Amino acid sequence: MTADRGFRTAVVLIATIAILAAIHFASSVFAPLAFALFIIAIVWPLQNRLQSRLPKLIALAIVMVVVVVVLVAFASLIAWGFGRVAQGLLSDAARFQLLYERVTAWLEGHGIAVAALWAEHFNIRWLVRAVQDVTGRLNTTLTFWLIVLVYVILGLLEVDDAGRRVRAMEDPEVSRVLLDGSVTTAVMLRKYMLVRTLMSAVTGVLVGAFAALAGLQFAAEWGVIAFALNYIPFIGPFIATLFPTLFALAQFESWQAALVLFAGLNVIQFVVGSYIEPRICGITLAVSPMVVLFAVFFWTFLWGLFGAFIGVPITIALLTFCAQHASSRWLPNLLGAPVGADKR
Repeated sequence: MTADRGFRTAVVLIATIAILAAIHFASSVFAPLAFALFIIAIVWPLQNRLQSRLPKLIALAIVMVVVVVVLVAFASLIAWGFGRVAQGLLSDAARFQLLYERVTAWLEGHGIAVAALWAEHFNIRWLVRAVQDVTGRLNTTLTFWLIVLVYVILGLLEVDDAGRRVRAMEDPEVSRVLLDGSVTTAVMLRKYMLVRTLMSAVTGVLVGAFAALAGLQFAAEWGVIAFALNYIPFIGPFIATLFPTLFALAQFESWQAALVLFAGLNVIQFVVGSYIEPRICGITLAVSPMVVLFAVFFWTFLWGLFGAFIGVPITIALLTFCAQHASSRWLPNLLGAPVGADKR
């Protein structure tokens, strides 16, 4: 009995490792699919409402136009914010060079050889490789979103058929878990994106207003960057406070002013992320912060930047499906509040 249990555990462990390895090495296949399912869950109510009044293909065309407009607007906003800051960095390169030399001198005066480290790792060949990598990533990103949109189109056309096939399954319990899990997951993801977008907007407005009040250049741009990065839990807010602080250090030439700005930005992130957002989410989306942080790092490791964004929604989906069956309900109960659990 014990040997059989150990054998089953080993098989499950090996299968899990094999699946994760496949997900990692075949990210170009699975990552677009995950994003497509995420988008389908978000826009399906609109598609369902439209196709009840219009021909299905016309409803699909309207939904896809909305999706493309939202994606392009979001991308354009990010490009504008980061682009404006990058132009500011280039136009004021002398000041940042002076700041770099001062910091380097201070560090080397304390026994930290920064110049040698920079020369070793950040030479011209590194810069050429970085430019090539950015160019390649832009091409990959365009291909990625084209694949996602194709998946979304096909998925929206097959939602009704997929539901009928699941209802016709011979095992009623499996059918129930799949149907309830899918419906509940879609509801959870829509609420997650609604709350995340609202909190990102609040964070962006507060960061921009605080930066303007402090006299920091590109206040609106810092607000836009904070808005965009807030979609990535933990990592995004940290970057959104670090970059303006470094910029303030060069602009004000005072570490005290930069420290005050850093503290103010962190207060904004803490109040919005740790006080306001949990009260808006309520118990429905309650997941352990440790699990959220692990999900961000884990899916970032598997899929890079795309994984950082989609990691928490995937975790919510997994916990939601686990909550639909008594044998796996212990997992969402352990890692967070029961996510839409069916108590039957």
